[in-house]
Amino acid sequence: MRWIIIGCVVVLLAGAGAWGYMVWSAGDAPKSRKVALSQGKAAKKKKVSITRKDSEQRAAATTYDPENEYEEGEILVANPPQGFENSIGSLGFRITERTRLPELDFSVYRLKLPRGTTVKQARRLLAAEYPGISVDANHYFQAQARPEFPKSLPRPLIGWGKAKKACGAGIRLGMIDGAVDVSHPALKGQKIKFKSFHKSGRGPGPKDHGTAVAAIMIGKPEWGGLVPGATLLAGNMFEKKETGKVVGSSIGLIKSIAWMVKSKVHAVNMSVAGADNKIVRAALDKGKEKGLIFVAAAGNWGKKGNKPAYPAAYKRVFAVTALNKKKLVYSHANQGKYIDFAAPGVKIWTAVPGGGRFQSGTSMASPFISVMIAQLRAKGGKSAGALRKKLKGAAVDLGKKGKDKIFGYGLVIQEPKC
Repeated sequence: MRWIIIGCVVVLLAGAGAWGYMVWSAGDAPKSRKVALSQGKAAKKKKVSITRKDSEQRAAATTYDPENEYEEGEILVANPPQGFENSIGSLGFRITERTRLPELDFSVYRLKLPRGTTVKQARRLLAAEYPGISVDANHYFQAQARPEFPKSLPRPLIGWGKAKKACGAGIRLGMIDGAVDVSHPALKGQKIKFKSFHKSGRGPGPKDHGTAVAAIMIGKPEWGGLVPGATLLAGNMFEKKETGKVVGSSIGLIKSIAWMVKSKVHAVNMSVAGADNKIVRAALDKGKEKGLIFVAAAGNWGKKGNKPAYPAAYKRVFAVTALNKKKLVYSHANQGKYIDFAAPGVKIWTAVPGGGRFQSGTSMASPFISVMIAQLRAKGGKSAGALRKKLKGAAVDLGKKGKDKIFGYGLVIQEPKC
C-alpha cells in the first residue's frame, strides 16, 4: 500500500512540473528562440512586454468607429419634403430646432426622437415614411491633435523664413474648429472674426485646439504664423455637453460652412475628423457650388483597418497628412486613397490658452495646405482641379512613385510670397 502511495506522489509531482513548464513557456518565454538563447531571462520579459504593448496600441488604433459617435436622442433632417412639419409629430418626433441657411440653399431640422427609439431605428423609420429624405445622426467630430513636447515653430519646420507682420494681407482664411482665445499673445491684435455655433444651453468647449490651429495660420511672426497679415474667420463647432464631454457636432459644422460662404473666404481649414454624414456631405457640396475650397486633416486613427476620416475623405476636400522632421509620416496618421498632400505636423510648438505647448497630428498639418491654397486663390479665382494640379506640380514625392496611400502626392513647401 505504502509503495502505491509513493508512486502516486511521484506521478503528481512530475505532472505539476510539466504543467509549470507549460505555464512558463506560454507566459514569460519569448516567441523568438534566438532571443531566449542570447539575452537570458531579463531580455525575455522585456521582449514580451514590448510585444504586448505594441499589440494593444495596434488594437486600439483599429477599433475606433466614427459611425457610432453621435448625439443620442436626436437626429438631423435636411431640406425635408412639403408637409413634413405637419406630419412628423404623428410619428412621435418633435422639432427642437429649425435652421435656414440661405447661403447654402439649405434647411436643417433637429428632431427629438420618440421615447425608447434609437438613432438607427429613427433613421430607418424616417427613410421608410419619407422616401428619398436626407436624414442622419448628429455625428461628433474630433479635433485631430495630440499633446507632445516642445521643439519647433510652424515656419521653420517647413523651411520658411520669419514672416513680416503684413505677410498674407488680402488673404481671407476660413477655419472650422474649436473655440479660439483671441486674447492670447500670439493672436491679440490679429485680424480674427470668431463666431460660435454651439448648442443653446451648452458652453462652446475648450479653446486649446482652435487657438493652436489659428496661431499656426495667422499667429504673430514671433509665434511662427504662416501668414500673420491675413484675415481669419474662425467658426466653432465644438460644445461641452451636460456630462462634461466635449464634442464637435455635425450641425455646428454645417452652420459654420454657411458662414464661410457668406464671408467669401479663399480656403476653409477643417482640422477635425468624424463619420461620413449625409447632411454634412450635402452642405459641403453646396459650399463647393458657392465657391468654397475645403482642406481637412487626414485623421489620427492609425494606419490600417480603420475607416476613412471625414470630411477629408470626400472627393471635394483636400486631405492632408502629417510628417515629422525626417519627412516620415506621423505614426498615428490615417492611410488611404483619399490622402492628397503632406505637410509638417509632428512636434509643432503651438499657442494654447495660458502659453504654448508642442502638439502633433494631422490637425497641425492641414493649415499649411490651406494657407497655400488661399494665397493662390487670392491672386485670382482658381478651381479645385486647377489648385490640385498646381500643388501636385510643387510636391516632393516621398513614397511610391506618384500618388500613394501614405503621402498622397507628397510634401508641398511652396512659400506664400509676401
